Amino acid sequence: MLRAGLHCAVGGKERGFNKPGAKSLWQNRERSSMKKVLIICGSPRADGNTAQIAQECAKVIKSCGVSAEVISFAGKKIESCTACYQCKDLGECSIDDGLNDIIKKLRKAHGFIIASPVYFGTARGDVMAALQRIGMVSMASDSFLSGKVGGPIAIARRGGHTSTLQEMLMFYLINDMIVVGSTYWNMVFGRDPGEVWKDDEGIATIRVFAENVAELVKKLD
Repeated sequence: MLRAGLHCAVGGKERGFNKPGAKSLWQNRERSSMKKVLIICGSPRADGNTAQIAQECAKVIKSCGVSAEVISFAGKKIESCTACYQCKDLGECSIDDGLNDIIKKLRKAHGFIIASPVYFGTARGDVMAALQRIGMVSMASDSFLSGKVGGPIAIARRGGHTSTLQEMLMFYLINDMIVVGSTYWNMVFGRDPGEVWKDDEGIATIRVFAENVAELVKKLD
Protein backbone atom coordinates (compact mmCIF):
# COMPACT_ATOMS: atom_id res chain seq x y z
CA MET A 1 0.00 0.00 0.00
CA LEU A 2 1.27 3.45 -0.89
CA ARG A 3 1.93 5.84 1.93
CA ALA A 4 -0.26 8.92 1.97
CA GLY A 5 1.33 12.29 2.67
CA LEU A 6 4.89 13.11 3.62
CA HIS A 7 5.88 11.87 7.05
CA CYS A 8 9.66 12.19 6.68
CA ALA A 9 10.31 8.96 8.56
CA VAL A 10 12.02 5.76 7.54
CA GLY A 11 10.67 2.61 9.12
CA GLY A 12 12.74 -0.28 10.42
CA LYS A 13 15.87 -0.52 12.51
CA GLU A 14 18.95 1.54 11.85
CA ARG A 15 21.70 -0.38 10.13
CA GLY A 16 25.45 -0.03 10.39
CA PHE A 17 27.33 0.52 7.16
CA ASN A 18 30.92 0.30 8.41
CA LYS A 19 33.13 -2.21 6.66
CA PRO A 20 35.42 -4.30 8.92
CA GLY A 21 38.96 -3.05 8.63
CA ALA A 22 38.03 -0.30 6.20
CA LYS A 23 38.04 3.44 6.57
CA SER A 24 34.75 5.20 7.14
CA LEU A 25 32.60 5.46 4.03
CA TRP A 26 32.01 9.12 4.80
CA GLN A 27 35.56 10.24 5.65
CA ASN A 28 35.86 12.20 2.39
CA ARG A 29 32.59 14.07 2.80
CA GLU A 30 32.69 17.69 3.93
CA ARG A 31 30.39 18.23 6.89
CA SER A 32 28.11 21.23 7.13
CA SER A 33 25.38 22.48 9.43
CA MET A 34 22.76 21.22 6.97
CA LYS A 35 22.96 18.07 4.89
CA LYS A 36 22.50 18.47 1.13
CA VAL A 37 21.24 16.38 -1.76
CA LEU A 38 22.30 17.20 -5.32
CA ILE A 39 19.78 16.34 -8.04
CA ILE A 40 20.66 16.23 -11.73
CA CYS A 41 17.91 16.68 -14.29
CA GLY A 42 19.30 15.02 -17.40
CA SER A 43 16.68 16.30 -19.81
CA PRO A 44 17.47 18.92 -22.48
CA ARG A 45 14.05 20.45 -21.76
CA ALA A 46 14.11 23.02 -18.98
CA ASP A 47 10.45 22.58 -18.03
CA GLY A 48 9.71 19.05 -19.22
CA ASN A 49 8.48 16.08 -17.21
CA THR A 50 11.94 15.11 -15.98
CA ALA A 51 12.53 18.64 -14.72
CA GLN A 52 9.20 18.65 -12.92
CA ILE A 53 9.95 15.34 -11.22
CA ALA A 54 13.40 16.57 -10.18
CA GLN A 55 11.85 19.69 -8.65
CA GLU A 56 9.29 17.57 -6.81
CA CYS A 57 12.13 15.52 -5.32
CA ALA A 58 13.80 18.73 -4.16
CA LYS A 59 10.53 19.96 -2.65
CA VAL A 60 10.07 16.76 -0.63
CA ILE A 61 13.68 16.69 0.53
CA LYS A 62 13.51 20.31 1.69
CA SER A 63 10.29 19.55 3.59
CA CYS A 64 12.29 16.98 5.55
CA GLY A 65 14.83 19.59 6.65
CA VAL A 66 17.56 18.75 4.14
CA SER A 67 18.94 21.15 1.56
CA ALA A 68 18.41 20.23 -2.10
CA GLU A 69 19.66 21.67 -5.38
CA VAL A 70 18.57 20.75 -8.90
CA ILE A 71 21.08 21.10 -11.72
CA SER A 72 19.55 21.00 -15.21
CA PHE A 73 21.35 19.73 -18.29
CA ALA A 74 19.16 21.99 -20.44
CA GLY A 75 21.47 24.13 -22.57
CA LYS A 76 24.51 22.03 -21.64
CA LYS A 77 26.51 19.69 -23.86
CA ILE A 78 28.24 17.04 -21.80
CA GLU A 79 31.07 15.35 -23.66
CA SER A 80 31.98 11.68 -23.38
CA CYS A 81 35.01 10.41 -21.47
CA THR A 82 38.15 10.25 -23.65
CA ALA A 83 40.05 7.86 -21.35
CA CYS A 84 42.93 10.34 -21.04
CA TYR A 85 43.32 9.52 -17.31
CA GLN A 86 44.41 13.06 -16.54
CA CYS A 87 41.86 13.09 -13.71
CA LYS A 88 44.32 10.99 -11.71
CA ASP A 89 46.69 13.95 -11.50
CA LEU A 90 44.18 16.81 -11.77
CA GLY A 91 41.57 15.58 -9.31
CA GLU A 92 38.99 16.72 -11.85
CA CYS A 93 38.08 16.08 -15.47
CA SER A 94 40.32 17.51 -18.20
CA ILE A 95 37.30 18.34 -20.38
CA ASP A 96 36.07 21.89 -19.87
CA ASP A 97 32.32 21.69 -20.42
CA GLY A 98 30.96 22.61 -17.00
CA LEU A 99 30.94 19.14 -15.46
CA ASN A 100 33.74 20.03 -13.03
CA ASP A 101 31.46 22.64 -11.45
CA ILE A 102 28.96 19.86 -10.80
CA ILE A 103 31.70 17.62 -9.40
CA LYS A 104 32.74 20.34 -6.95
CA LYS A 105 29.16 20.56 -5.65
CA LEU A 106 28.84 16.80 -5.55
CA ARG A 107 31.96 16.48 -3.39
CA LYS A 108 30.22 18.54 -0.70
CA ALA A 109 26.82 16.84 -1.04
CA HIS A 110 25.61 13.96 1.10
CA GLY A 111 23.08 12.64 -1.41
CA PHE A 112 22.92 12.32 -5.19
CA ILE A 113 19.86 11.71 -7.37
CA ILE A 114 19.91 11.49 -11.14
CA ALA A 115 16.70 11.81 -13.18
CA SER A 116 16.75 10.97 -16.87
CA PRO A 117 14.28 10.73 -19.73
CA VAL A 118 14.23 7.40 -21.56
CA TYR A 119 15.71 7.44 -25.07
CA PHE A 120 15.19 4.16 -26.97
CA GLY A 121 15.21 2.10 -23.78
CA THR A 122 18.29 3.77 -22.28
CA ALA A 123 19.22 6.89 -20.35
CA ARG A 124 19.95 10.01 -22.39
CA GLY A 125 23.51 10.00 -23.76
CA ASP A 126 24.59 13.13 -21.90
CA VAL A 127 23.45 11.57 -18.62
CA MET A 128 25.60 8.47 -19.03
CA ALA A 129 28.53 10.55 -20.28
CA ALA A 130 28.31 12.63 -17.11
CA LEU A 131 28.01 9.62 -14.80
CA GLN A 132 30.93 7.85 -16.44
CA ARG A 133 33.18 10.89 -16.10
CA ILE A 134 32.07 11.65 -12.53
CA GLY A 135 32.73 8.03 -11.58
CA MET A 136 36.13 8.08 -13.25
CA VAL A 137 37.20 11.23 -11.40
CA SER A 138 36.04 9.73 -8.10
CA MET A 139 37.87 6.45 -8.63
CA ALA A 140 41.04 8.17 -9.86
CA SER A 141 41.19 10.61 -6.95
CA ASP A 142 39.70 10.31 -3.47
CA SER A 143 36.57 8.16 -3.96
CA PHE A 144 34.34 11.11 -3.04
CA LEU A 145 31.23 9.23 -4.19
CA SER A 146 31.66 6.55 -1.52
CA GLY A 147 28.80 6.52 0.99
CA LYS A 148 26.63 9.08 -0.76
CA VAL A 149 22.90 8.32 -0.62
CA GLY A 150 20.55 8.35 -3.58
CA GLY A 151 19.38 6.55 -6.68
CA PRO A 152 18.15 6.94 -10.27
CA ILE A 153 14.76 7.99 -11.67
CA ALA A 154 13.46 7.25 -15.18
CA ILE A 155 10.70 9.13 -16.98
CA ALA A 156 9.14 7.97 -20.25
CA ARG A 157 5.96 7.94 -22.29
CA ARG A 158 5.40 4.19 -22.35
CA GLY A 159 8.37 1.84 -21.82
CA GLY A 160 12.10 1.42 -21.28
CA HIS A 161 12.05 2.57 -17.66
CA THR A 162 13.43 -0.64 -16.18
CA SER A 163 16.43 -0.94 -18.51
CA THR A 164 17.18 2.77 -17.99
CA LEU A 165 17.09 2.40 -14.21
CA GLN A 166 19.37 -0.64 -14.40
CA GLU A 167 21.83 1.25 -16.59
CA MET A 168 22.09 4.19 -14.19
CA LEU A 169 22.08 1.93 -11.15
CA MET A 170 25.39 0.42 -12.22
CA PHE A 171 27.01 3.81 -11.52
CA TYR A 172 25.77 3.79 -7.92
CA LEU A 173 26.76 0.21 -7.17
CA ILE A 174 30.32 0.35 -8.52
CA ASN A 175 31.05 3.60 -6.68
CA ASP A 176 30.27 2.27 -3.19
CA MET A 177 27.13 4.40 -2.87
CA ILE A 178 23.99 3.70 -0.83
CA VAL A 179 20.88 3.17 -2.98
CA VAL A 180 17.54 3.96 -1.36
CA GLY A 181 14.30 2.20 -2.22
CA SER A 182 10.65 3.19 -2.35
CA THR A 183 7.26 1.49 -2.63
CA TYR A 184 7.91 0.72 -6.32
CA TRP A 185 10.67 1.30 -8.84
CA ASN A 186 11.49 4.95 -9.52
CA MET A 187 9.63 5.34 -12.80
CA VAL A 188 7.04 7.86 -13.93
CA PHE A 189 4.92 7.87 -17.09
CA GLY A 190 4.34 10.96 -19.21
CA ARG A 191 5.01 12.38 -22.66
CA ASP A 192 3.80 15.98 -22.91
CA PRO A 193 5.06 18.41 -20.25
CA GLY A 194 2.95 18.02 -17.12
CA GLU A 195 1.52 14.65 -18.09
CA VAL A 196 3.51 12.92 -15.33
CA TRP A 197 1.09 14.37 -12.76
CA LYS A 198 -1.58 11.98 -14.07
CA ASP A 199 0.56 9.06 -12.91
CA ASP A 200 -0.56 9.03 -9.28
CA GLU A 201 1.37 5.91 -8.33
CA GLY A 202 4.53 7.15 -10.01
CA ILE A 203 4.38 10.50 -8.22
CA ALA A 204 3.72 8.76 -4.89
CA THR A 205 6.68 6.44 -5.49
CA ILE A 206 9.02 9.35 -6.19
CA ARG A 207 7.85 11.24 -3.11
CA VAL A 208 8.51 8.26 -0.85
CA PHE A 209 11.92 7.78 -2.47
CA ALA A 210 12.87 11.43 -1.94
CA GLU A 211 11.64 11.28 1.65
CA ASN A 212 13.69 8.14 2.32
CA VAL A 213 16.81 9.75 0.83
CA ALA A 214 16.40 12.79 3.06
CA GLU A 215 15.80 10.76 6.22
CA LEU A 216 18.75 8.45 5.63
CA VAL A 217 21.03 11.40 4.87
CA LYS A 218 20.06 12.92 8.22
CA LYS A 219 20.87 9.70 10.06
CA LEU A 220 24.37 9.35 8.65
CA ASP A 221 27.34 11.31 10.00
